[in-house]
Formats: sequence, C-alpha cells, structure tokens
Amino acid sequence: MDESHTGEAAGPQVPCKDFAVSLRCLSDWPMTDYVSVSTAHFLEQLKGECHFSNGHVRSVTRYVYNREEFVHFDSDVGEFRAVTELGKPIAKELNSEKDVLDNYRASVDRCRNDYALVDILLLNQRVEPKVTVYPTKTQPLQHHNLMVCSVSGFYPGQIEVRWFQNGQEEEVGVVSTGLIKNGDWTFQILVMLETVPESGEVYTCQCYSWPPGLACHFTIGFRNHS
Repeated sequence: MDESHTGEAAGPQVPCKDFAVSLRCLSDWPMTDYVSVSTAHFLEQLKGECHFSNGHVRSVTRYVYNREEFVHFDSDVGEFRAVTELGKPIAKELNSEKDVLDNYRASVDRCRNDYALVDILLLNQRVEPKVTVYPTKTQPLQHHNLMVCSVSGFYPGQIEVRWFQNGQEEEVGVVSTGLIKNGDWTFQILVMLETVPESGEVYTCQCYSWPPGLACHFTIGFRNHS
C-alpha cells in the first residue's frame, strides 16, 4: 500500500495535522502545535509493508514527508515510534488512541492473509536453471584461464554450485558473484574457477541444495584438447 499527497506549503509554518492527513484523529490536532518548514512543494506518503521471514509475519506502516520518514508503526513493537522531531507529537497522540492502536495492531493479521495467498501463488513455484560452461579466453593450454559456470533463470534462489576437475572438487581459485536478481523473481549466479588447463582435463560444475520438487543435480562440463 502506498498513498501519496502532494501540495505546496503556503508559509513558514504549517500545523502538525497537515503533515499526516492520512492518519486518523489528527483533525483535532491542537492548532498551537507547529513545525517550521520552508515554502516549497511537498510530498506526503503513506507506505504499508508486510514482511515475511522464516514464518514470522511483521507489519510496518511508514509516514513520509518530503522523502523523509517521520513516524512509523511496527507490529513487533506494537505502537507508533517517532523517527524525527516532526513525528514526536504525532506518535504521542496516536499512541493515546486505543482504537487507532487496535486497528494498526490488527494489520499483522491482514499481512498473514496476504502471506497465505503469496504462498499459494508464488512460494511454491519452481523454475529450473539454465546452465552453460565456458572459458573466458581462447588461448593455448598451460596458460592461466578462467572457467565460468553460468546458472541462470532459476527460482527460488537456494542453490550451491561447485567446480570439479577430473572428478575432484576444486576449492582453491573459485570465485562467485553471489545471487543476482533478474528483476522477474528469478536469479542467476556465475561461479568461476581460475586454473591452468592441461590437455585431456575435464572440468564440470554441479549444483546442490535445490528445494524439494525441482531437480538440481545437473553436471555439465567440457574436456580440454591439445
């Protein structure tokens, strides 16, 4: 959830209530409470977030003015917390309103409902990886080279890629980019092996630790020829 309000500050001081029009109960904010702002365009945002981590569900609502968060509610804390001076009187007032707190505390239950839907539609999805192996340089044998194992287009991102030379796992000279997000929920990773190829050697990469329901025991490689 992300709601925004835009406008223009008309003078050097604006009532606190004008900074959080999306917050309930601020219509009765004392007109004697002021915060100083310069005359400029402003953007007010309300951001609702649901966080899911290892079965734990957390709801966070953030209030932002001119790209600066000034107060937020965190279901793990159970009350509003000020982030800036602007947010202190607002957080104090909201925390004194039982019905407001009850409503925000219930937001974590709405997150749980969203999580159940996401779990059905997304978290159980499996996309198998596409794998290619290649050297970075085309040059004679017995020269330093970098073997690349490219694993791409897979989901979820739980994967481990290992290099083998003639059937023996290589641990020295192995470098990984780590997981890279493709922007479409899938991932890619490059795992490279620095080596000096010899004639007849076989290089393979294998992956492990794939989630249940999707095969990830591929072995792919190539043989060097003189």
